[in-house]
Order: sequence, then C-alpha cells, then structure tokens
Amino acid sequence: MATDWEPYAEYMLEVMNVAPGYRNLAEDGQCVPRPAERPVTKFERRGERLGHGVWDLKFEKLA
Repeated sequence: MATDWEPYAEYMLEVMNVAPGYRNLAEDGQCVPRPAERPVTKFERRGERLGHGVWDLKFEKLA
C-alpha cells in the first residue's frame, strides 16, 4: 500500500498492525522504503514534483 497523505498512512498502519493474519514487513514496524516491484504512478510523479512525501506499507498475509 502507498499514499502521499501522511495521516492516511498513519491510519492504514493503525488498522493493519492489529489486523489478524497480517504481519508488517517494515523492520521498525512502520513504513518500508519504496519497493522496487511497485510501479511509479502518475500521481506519485506529480506528488514528487510538488514536494510531497510517499509512504509505503508492506504486509504479509500469514497462512
């Protein structure tokens, strides 16, 4: 998951960190560096031009 809106990233973390059956893959339990497999979107490029940050979250679904 990725967003350029920090409050939304914080909310997603709050929800996903307590969601049963998922594990946060960030070493610090927060956000991960931009995953190489995630394509850059036109929204992300625009946000970068405007100086916005991007927050990436990566969770693993447990069996």
